[in-house]
Amino acid sequence: MLTEGLVQVYTGNGKGKTTAAVGLSVRALGAGLRVFFAQFIKMRESSEFAALAAFEGRFCLRRFGRGFVQKPPAQDDIDAARAGLAESTEAIFSQSYDIVVLDEINVAVNLGLIALEDIVQLIKDRPKAVELILTGRGAPHELIDAADLVTALQEVKHYYNNGIKARKGIEF
Repeated sequence: MLTEGLVQVYTGNGKGKTTAAVGLSVRALGAGLRVFFAQFIKMRESSEFAALAAFEGRFCLRRFGRGFVQKPPAQDDIDAARAGLAESTEAIFSQSYDIVVLDEINVAVNLGLIALEDIVQLIKDRPKAVELILTGRGAPHELIDAADLVTALQEVKHYYNNGIKARKGIEF
Protein backbone atom coordinates (compact mmCIF):
# COMPACT_ATOMS: atom_id res chain seq x y z
CA MET A 1 0.00 0.00 0.00
CA LEU A 2 1.12 3.52 -0.77
CA THR A 3 1.43 5.99 2.05
CA GLU A 4 1.66 9.04 -0.20
CA GLY A 5 0.12 9.03 -3.66
CA LEU A 6 0.93 11.67 -6.22
CA VAL A 7 -0.76 12.96 -9.36
CA GLN A 8 0.82 12.19 -12.72
CA VAL A 9 -0.22 13.54 -16.13
CA TYR A 10 0.80 12.01 -19.47
CA THR A 11 -0.11 14.33 -22.33
CA GLY A 12 1.14 15.54 -25.72
CA ASN A 13 0.59 14.61 -29.35
CA GLY A 14 3.01 11.67 -29.29
CA LYS A 15 2.24 7.97 -29.06
CA GLY A 16 2.61 6.30 -25.68
CA LYS A 17 0.43 8.00 -23.08
CA THR A 18 -1.77 4.99 -22.40
CA THR A 19 1.24 2.71 -22.79
CA ALA A 20 3.05 4.65 -20.06
CA ALA A 21 0.05 4.27 -17.76
CA VAL A 22 -0.15 0.54 -18.53
CA GLY A 23 3.57 0.15 -17.83
CA LEU A 24 3.22 1.93 -14.51
CA SER A 25 0.26 -0.37 -13.73
CA VAL A 26 2.35 -3.47 -14.47
CA ARG A 27 5.14 -2.20 -12.21
CA ALA A 28 2.61 -1.48 -9.44
CA LEU A 29 1.01 -4.91 -9.77
CA GLY A 30 4.45 -6.49 -9.58
CA ALA A 31 4.95 -4.65 -6.29
CA GLY A 32 1.66 -6.00 -4.91
CA LEU A 33 -0.35 -2.81 -5.41
CA ARG A 34 -3.95 -2.66 -6.66
CA VAL A 35 -4.93 -0.77 -9.82
CA PHE A 36 -8.22 0.62 -11.16
CA PHE A 37 -7.85 1.52 -14.85
CA ALA A 38 -10.71 3.58 -16.31
CA GLN A 39 -10.73 4.22 -20.05
CA PHE A 40 -12.78 7.14 -21.26
CA ILE A 41 -13.93 7.29 -24.89
CA LYS A 42 -11.89 4.24 -26.02
CA MET A 43 -13.78 1.04 -26.75
CA ARG A 44 -11.28 -0.90 -28.84
CA GLU A 45 -9.98 -4.11 -27.31
CA SER A 46 -6.27 -3.91 -26.62
CA SER A 47 -3.87 -6.80 -26.05
CA GLU A 48 -2.21 -5.43 -22.92
CA PHE A 49 -5.43 -5.82 -21.00
CA ALA A 50 -5.59 -9.52 -21.85
CA ALA A 51 -2.26 -9.92 -20.04
CA LEU A 52 -3.37 -7.76 -17.12
CA ALA A 53 -6.47 -9.92 -16.64
CA ALA A 54 -4.13 -12.39 -14.93
CA PHE A 55 -4.10 -9.97 -11.99
CA GLU A 56 -7.82 -10.39 -11.33
CA GLY A 57 -8.64 -9.16 -7.87
CA ARG A 58 -5.86 -6.54 -7.98
CA PHE A 59 -6.49 -5.07 -11.44
CA CYS A 60 -9.82 -3.70 -12.62
CA LEU A 61 -10.39 -2.36 -16.14
CA ARG A 62 -13.54 -0.40 -16.89
CA ARG A 63 -14.44 1.30 -20.18
CA PHE A 64 -16.75 4.28 -20.36
CA GLY A 65 -17.66 5.47 -23.79
CA ARG A 66 -18.76 4.50 -27.24
CA GLY A 67 -15.55 5.18 -29.13
CA PHE A 68 -14.83 8.22 -31.30
CA VAL A 69 -16.70 11.34 -30.08
CA GLN A 70 -17.80 14.11 -32.42
CA LYS A 71 -18.21 17.76 -31.53
CA PRO A 72 -20.64 18.60 -30.16
CA PRO A 73 -20.79 15.30 -28.24
CA ALA A 74 -23.97 13.25 -28.16
CA GLN A 75 -25.81 12.99 -24.85
CA ASP A 76 -24.99 9.25 -24.74
CA ASP A 77 -21.27 10.10 -24.81
CA ILE A 78 -21.70 12.66 -22.03
CA ASP A 79 -23.71 10.19 -19.94
CA ALA A 80 -21.11 7.44 -20.41
CA ALA A 81 -18.24 9.73 -19.40
CA ARG A 82 -20.07 11.02 -16.35
CA ALA A 83 -20.96 7.48 -15.28
CA GLY A 84 -17.26 6.65 -15.68
CA LEU A 85 -16.22 9.57 -13.54
CA ALA A 86 -18.72 8.54 -10.86
CA GLU A 87 -17.42 4.95 -10.81
CA SER A 88 -13.81 6.13 -10.86
CA THR A 89 -14.50 8.51 -7.97
CA GLU A 90 -16.00 5.61 -6.05
CA ALA A 91 -12.86 3.56 -6.77
CA ILE A 92 -10.62 6.40 -5.58
CA PHE A 93 -12.42 6.65 -2.24
CA SER A 94 -13.06 2.92 -1.79
CA GLN A 95 -9.66 2.11 -0.23
CA SER A 96 -9.62 -0.86 -2.63
CA TYR A 97 -7.04 0.61 -5.03
CA ASP A 98 -3.61 2.16 -4.65
CA ILE A 99 -3.48 3.54 -8.18
CA VAL A 100 -6.32 4.91 -10.28
CA VAL A 101 -5.73 5.63 -13.95
CA LEU A 102 -8.12 7.92 -15.80
CA ASP A 103 -7.10 7.15 -19.38
CA GLU A 104 -8.06 9.83 -21.94
CA ILE A 105 -9.61 11.99 -19.23
CA ASN A 106 -7.90 15.07 -20.71
CA VAL A 107 -9.68 14.45 -24.01
CA ALA A 108 -12.99 13.88 -22.22
CA VAL A 109 -12.58 17.25 -20.51
CA ASN A 110 -11.62 19.02 -23.75
CA LEU A 111 -14.66 17.57 -25.52
CA GLY A 112 -16.96 18.81 -22.76
CA LEU A 113 -17.92 15.30 -21.60
CA ILE A 114 -16.69 16.03 -18.08
CA ALA A 115 -16.26 19.38 -16.34
CA LEU A 116 -12.67 20.44 -15.71
CA GLU A 117 -13.69 21.69 -12.26
CA ASP A 118 -14.81 18.15 -11.33
CA ILE A 119 -11.36 16.73 -12.08
CA VAL A 120 -9.55 19.54 -10.27
CA GLN A 121 -11.78 18.98 -7.23
CA LEU A 122 -11.21 15.22 -7.40
CA ILE A 123 -7.46 15.82 -7.32
CA LYS A 124 -7.84 18.02 -4.24
CA ASP A 125 -10.23 15.67 -2.42
CA ARG A 126 -8.67 12.28 -3.20
CA PRO A 127 -7.22 10.26 -0.33
CA LYS A 128 -3.52 11.07 -0.10
CA ALA A 129 -2.57 7.39 -0.33
CA VAL A 130 -4.01 7.09 -3.88
CA GLU A 131 -1.76 7.67 -6.90
CA LEU A 132 -3.81 9.30 -9.66
CA ILE A 133 -2.76 9.04 -13.30
CA LEU A 134 -4.40 11.28 -15.93
CA THR A 135 -3.73 10.68 -19.63
CA GLY A 136 -4.71 12.20 -22.94
CA ARG A 137 -3.76 14.93 -25.36
CA GLY A 138 -4.32 18.52 -24.45
CA ALA A 139 -4.08 18.43 -20.67
CA PRO A 140 -5.62 21.68 -19.42
CA HIS A 141 -3.26 24.03 -17.58
CA GLU A 142 -5.27 23.58 -14.39
CA LEU A 143 -4.50 19.83 -14.39
CA ILE A 144 -0.85 20.44 -15.22
CA ASP A 145 -0.63 22.89 -12.32
CA ALA A 146 -2.32 20.43 -9.92
CA ALA A 147 -0.05 17.51 -10.91
CA ASP A 148 3.17 16.42 -9.24
CA LEU A 149 4.63 15.01 -12.47
CA VAL A 150 3.80 15.95 -16.05
CA THR A 151 5.22 14.17 -19.06
CA ALA A 152 4.49 15.50 -22.55
CA LEU A 153 5.07 12.94 -25.27
CA GLN A 154 5.99 14.62 -28.54
CA GLU A 155 5.64 13.05 -31.96
CA VAL A 156 8.80 13.49 -33.97
CA LYS A 157 8.11 10.87 -36.62
CA HIS A 158 5.30 8.35 -37.00
CA TYR A 159 4.98 5.40 -39.36
CA TYR A 160 1.24 6.05 -39.72
CA ASN A 161 2.28 8.87 -42.06
CA ASN A 162 3.78 6.22 -44.36
CA GLY A 163 0.53 4.23 -44.46
CA ILE A 164 1.38 1.68 -41.77
CA LYS A 165 -1.80 0.83 -39.87
CA ALA A 166 -2.20 -0.08 -36.19
CA ARG A 167 -0.75 -3.52 -35.47
CA LYS A 168 -1.99 -6.02 -32.93
CA GLY A 169 0.47 -6.36 -30.06
CA ILE A 170 2.08 -3.01 -30.84
CA GLU A 171 -0.71 -0.41 -30.95
CA PHE A 172 -3.55 -2.56 -29.68
